[in-house]
Amino acid sequence: MRKTEFSINNNLLDVALESAYDGIVIVDCNGKIQYMSNNYCRFLDVDRNKVMGEHVTNVIENTKMHLVVQTGKQDIADLQFLRGDYVIANRIPIVENEKIVGAIGTIVFRDLGEWKRMNSHIKGLLAELNFYRNEWQETNGLKYSLNDLIGKSHEIEDLKENVKKIAGSDISVLIRGESGTGKELLAHSIHQLSERSNKPFVKVNCGSIPEHLLESELFGYEEGAFTGAKKGGKIGKFQIADRGTIFLDEVGDMPQHMQIKLLRVLQEKEFEPVGSLQSKKVDVRVITATNRPLEKMIRNKLFREDLFYRINAVQLIIPSLRDRTEDISLLGDHFLKKATARIGKRVTSFHPEALSLMEQYDWPGNVRELENVIEAGIHLSNDEIFGTGCLPDYLKNQKWEVEKQSLKEIVEETEKKVIKSVLKRVQFDKKEAAKILGIGKSSMYEKIKRYQIFN
Repeated sequence: MRKTEFSINNNLLDVALESAYDGIVIVDCNGKIQYMSNNYCRFLDVDRNKVMGEHVTNVIENTKMHLVVQTGKQDIADLQFLRGDYVIANRIPIVENEKIVGAIGTIVFRDLGEWKRMNSHIKGLLAELNFYRNEWQETNGLKYSLNDLIGKSHEIEDLKENVKKIAGSDISVLIRGESGTGKELLAHSIHQLSERSNKPFVKVNCGSIPEHLLESELFGYEEGAFTGAKKGGKIGKFQIADRGTIFLDEVGDMPQHMQIKLLRVLQEKEFEPVGSLQSKKVDVRVITATNRPLEKMIRNKLFREDLFYRINAVQLIIPSLRDRTEDISLLGDHFLKKATARIGKRVTSFHPEALSLMEQYDWPGNVRELENVIEAGIHLSNDEIFGTGCLPDYLKNQKWEVEKQSLKEIVEETEKKVIKSVLKRVQFDKKEAAKILGIGKSSMYEKIKRYQIFN
């Protein structure tokens, strides 16, 4: 019978490969080392006998060999940081009978003297690149792009498409959504895709600045405008954002006298610094965001209706996490990789029960709360699997708040969630959804109407 398991004859490989100057490693389909050349062992300063059978990530820093056997994609001429230097790494999957059985990796360090000189040059270039990147980010103010908006749900896909459609214009945008949904991320994405992307992006949180300081913060002030004013005055956020974008977060918290001044900027494209008798022209795109009910505030005379229509030329609504539960596993994987890379712990996936609990939870803090829960759970984990023990008690012990809801309300809320989830899964094919749920088409239409579930 033909031997099918993946195995290596080390003696044969030593004869064939030790005359080469390259470091060579071979792993099996589980990412465990089956062969490592003596040259590579000397370079890494490891005992060859001890590394055999070890997972490659425990032996080689910044390796991607385990990813190659998972994806089947080769990785050629990658710049890898190893033992304080950069090396050129090649990683190629080994395929037998259309099945990935392992991977072979090589690193280049043929002439150590020449390589060290090249490394000095590479490090210098990277340091220069990082300097200019950091300088650009500090000037530009950008941290996020549309790629950071993680999700495959219908709502998120539509939102991304709408961002792409309006980003190129100068139209005012109002971003709405609960706390923690990613309103700032969306504002960054709009600027990054706009014609103003190489100009400043300035963020102002209107709710965190004391009312008496907000005007000078936004519009600046002249020397001697008030007691304690800096010599020479100070320029405001609008002037800093000139020809770029200003993002006014928590705009619903802006006091009414400031709403009038903001309206003038939007209408006349000019403002007056505190203590100045002359107006300054400004060319700036305004993006605002809030989780406040502005329409109700207008009725209660707390927010100006004319300002609302100015900032609300285009409205983008970010759905809450409980309304896109199909994105939780995707977001979870993203935050897991992000946090483990920073923390340095090996946690690779979620236990199905832990993921199920996360998908049942309402997430009042939305995506921000999910990220915090995952990061805290990684610190608590003693395993490669993120289990239920990593979750906070309030999430593990979810219970219906019967004292606040009647049985009928609980049943209806559950029914609404199930119907909405199934409709999303079948892209709002009502006939197919009715079939999956085992109810009649007319009954499905009646429930959609009653619960006001719209595509």
